[in-house]
Amino acid sequence: MNEKKLFVLILCVIIGTMLCVPSKKVLSISNRKNNSEKYYVDDTRLEGFEIAYTHSVNKGRVHDHYRTWEIPDGMILESTLFVSYGAGIPEPGEMPGSRFIVKDDGYEIGGIDRFIDKLTMAVGLVANHTITFWVYKHDIDPVAVEYKLTDLFAPQTSIVLQKKRVSLLSYILHKLK
Repeated sequence: MNEKKLFVLILCVIIGTMLCVPSKKVLSISNRKNNSEKYYVDDTRLEGFEIAYTHSVNKGRVHDHYRTWEIPDGMILESTLFVSYGAGIPEPGEMPGSRFIVKDDGYEIGGIDRFIDKLTMAVGLVANHTITFWVYKHDIDPVAVEYKLTDLFAPQTSIVLQKKRVSLLSYILHKLK
């Protein structure tokens, strides 16, 4: 084998390895039953995200805030903002260290600081689930980018949000625009 062919072969092996080895940190959002339906968000540029939905009982919007920045293997549920109490809305006393805050636009339970390695949920049609990401662009304040979960997954789909490492090739194929 001549030197040129050997160089091309080594180069192909290096590029193939770079594309296929799980090295890219992402927040993965995937269909729990069909892993081919998935989206990735670059974890190195992600400060956190918010899941918002219409509460099934009181019909008000609920906003759950998660921080991912510098949390290597998961996320932190920091706070929840809601319009009024209903079934499933936690009491501040249920979470040691949390604070109940009355705001102009509703109520907030802050300081929850609960570690979650992965978040599993069902995409609701009536709930009108949205996910908003705070992504750093050019090392300035984060920019909010919002998606309706029904634009990404069919209603009633069980999805999993978790941090993981994926190959560069997989990231390119599945990233959110």
